[in-house]
Parts: sequence; C-alpha cells; structure tokens
Amino acid sequence: MLLSQKHSTIVKQIARDLGFDFCGISKANFLEDEAPKLESWLNENRHGEMHYMANHFDKRLDPRKLVDGAKSVVSLLYNYYPSEEASGDLKISKYAYGEDYHQVIKAKMQGFMNLLQEQIGEVMGRVFVDSAPVLDKVWATKSGIGWQGKNTNLINPKQGSFFFISELILDIELEADGPIKDYCGTCTRCLDACPTDALFEPYKIDATKCISYLTIELKEEIPSEFSEQMNDWVFGCDICQDVCPWNRFSKPHSEEKFLLKEGLKKEMGSNFQDLTQEVFSKVFSKSAVKRTKFMGLKRNIDFIKPKI
Repeated sequence: MLLSQKHSTIVKQIARDLGFDFCGISKANFLEDEAPKLESWLNENRHGEMHYMANHFDKRLDPRKLVDGAKSVVSLLYNYYPSEEASGDLKISKYAYGEDYHQVIKAKMQGFMNLLQEQIGEVMGRVFVDSAPVLDKVWATKSGIGWQGKNTNLINPKQGSFFFISELILDIELEADGPIKDYCGTCTRCLDACPTDALFEPYKIDATKCISYLTIELKEEIPSEFSEQMNDWVFGCDICQDVCPWNRFSKPHSEEKFLLKEGLKKEMGSNFQDLTQEVFSKVFSKSAVKRTKFMGLKRNIDFIKPKI
C-alpha cells in the first residue's frame, strides 16, 4: 500500500471515530473553473453587504495560499438534522437550534489534527469551519461527498443536505476521491418554493434576496418589498432544503450540543412575545443566533409579527 493510501485510510477512520458522517479528499490545487464564477457573482453584487466575500479573492481559489506547502484538502460533513422541530408561528433555521456549530465542530477539528499528528507524525495544516476564505461547497463537491444542487447547497445522495461543512488543509499527500454525478435532474422544487426568488437560476443565488441573508447578514432595515415573502422566518431559512426530495433520506443527528434547547423551545412556542435583552442573552448565549444581536432579532420579529 502506498503511503498516501495508508494516510488516507487513517484520515477517514479518524473522521468516523469523531462522529463525522462523510469524509472526502481533494488535491490542494488552484480552483480554475471557480475563478470566473466567483468574479461574476461579486461583480453583479449578489453578495450584498457580505463584503468579506470579496476579500482574499486569491486565497478563496488556492488553498496553498492559506497553508504553506498544502497538498490535500479533507472535506467533512457533520449532521444537524433534528429529531424534533420547534413549534410556533415564527421560525428559525434548524442549524441554530443548539449551540453554535463553529465552536462545537472547531473543537472536533482540533482534536482531529492532534490525532493525525499522533498517528502519522509531523503533519502541518489548518482547520476551517465556515470562518475563513474557503469555498467549502466546492471542495466538498470535488471530494465526492455530494454535489452542489440547484439550491446551491451541498447534497449527499445518502442523507440529503442538513450538514455543516468543514475542512482540513494539510501538507501531506493523500489519495484524492473523485466527484460524483449531479442528481438534481429536472427537479426545480427549490426554485419554485423560494418565496423571494433568491434562486434566480438553477445553481445560482442572489444572496441579497435570500431570507437567511435578510435576517442575519443585512444590518439595515429589511426592505418593505419582502414584507409578504418572509414566510415567518426570523433567523435563517430552510425552505429550499425542506422541499428537496433528497432530504427524505435525512436522519436525526446524535450530537447532544445541537439539541433544541428548552429556553428556545419556550420562546418559539410563545412567538418571542416576552423577548428582552436579558432573555436573549440567556437563551442564545451559546447559539449562532447571537450573531444578529438582540436588536437584529427584534427587528426581524417586528418585521413579521404584524402579519401573523
């Protein structure tokens, strides 16, 4: 067995041991096909106030600029599909039911690096959890753990799309996995269901119209044109995933830290009618929802409440 194959086997075994659902490997090369796509998307201002998307353009396309001597990109999927959905008229995305995934998965990734160094030896690299200039869905697609669907989300044929994506960029040679086929076919359910027409073409998204962007990234007032289109979402949106036929294969996660918290369950059940700064700080102290801050979530709720 080649050393690269042996090391790849170790990587995938560690991924299983740490609870990751899928693991794939790519060569750390320049993303030539993505460069014009990203440039066009930015030039059309589809990213809105997400100015960070225009930063570090070269690093987004070449992992060797993020990690000296990078040779391999390891892509990992971690399930967050809940066994229990929150009730109430106002809705938040399933990924925010529990603790902030950045912290939960980053701790696992640091443990991953430690285990690699114990079992392989001198391995240099960095871990990434949706917080650096890495095109995570592109790398996951190249690694064969899914394809990027018409809703622009990564879809795994065995378990759908309710996953967090993370990466290890390493300076060791690993056996690369190839991409898999796109199985969206003629289906357009996600495009048809999007209430704001953010999915303006298959495989293309205008983030400035996406409910997730409007409720999280946008810092100004939500434009009145969306007043009848928010479908009661106050943090994020799952519509294009909920309607995707591949998510009939979704399985409940087993991560205790992602379970629906009682405080959140109570607040959503009462449509956040008693939400104050104090309640927000308590309920969302470890949650991804804290990104909006109290005033941001209150803005979203006030924008929708007159309609419910």
